Amino acid sequence: MNLQRSLQRIIQQTSRPLVKPSIATTPFRMSSTATDVGTYKFNHTMFRIKDPKVSIPWYEKVLGMELINESPGGDFTNYFLAYPSGQSDKVKSQEDKKKFQAEREGVLELCHNWGTESDSEFKGYANGNSEPGRGFGHICVAVDNLEAACKRFDELGVNFKKRPEEGKMRHIAFILDPDGYWVEIIAFKRG
Repeated sequence: MNLQRSLQRIIQQTSRPLVKPSIATTPFRMSSTATDVGTYKFNHTMFRIKDPKVSIPWYEKVLGMELINESPGGDFTNYFLAYPSGQSDKVKSQEDKKKFQAEREGVLELCHNWGTESDSEFKGYANGNSEPGRGFGHICVAVDNLEAACKRFDELGVNFKKRPEEGKMRHIAFILDPDGYWVEIIAFKRG
């Protein structure tokens, strides 16, 4: 009898999945928690930057974003930039911009780890488009006129990864920020 129980226990143990069930391996079920996913917004994405004195003016002058919040931590500072057009009419002051930051969409967070700007050994961050670190691709900014925007980028001395006239996709461009991150540029509408 003990041998039979031992064999049953061994069979049960070996028939269990080797991987612990997770959200990726189990079917989704409805949650009883009251939250409306229809109200969710994609708020921001974050890039690590070498030098805020270079990167912040680039995003302000080249892409027309504005600094809406600066949040220092223990050994880093996060800078939040966004387009003025993405905020509601109730947001007027710098204090309001900070207060309503979580309610808006399309915010770019630039994270500066203190000291990288003056570290001669610092090699920069992986931009996600080359090894090591391939994975992340780019952010995208829609403009009113692709040709005019690219001409303006040329006048500002912005580095291009891809111009509209290069390659098969003639309706997009890619520019590079000071840290080598790709920024796709598209027009609101083609034609």
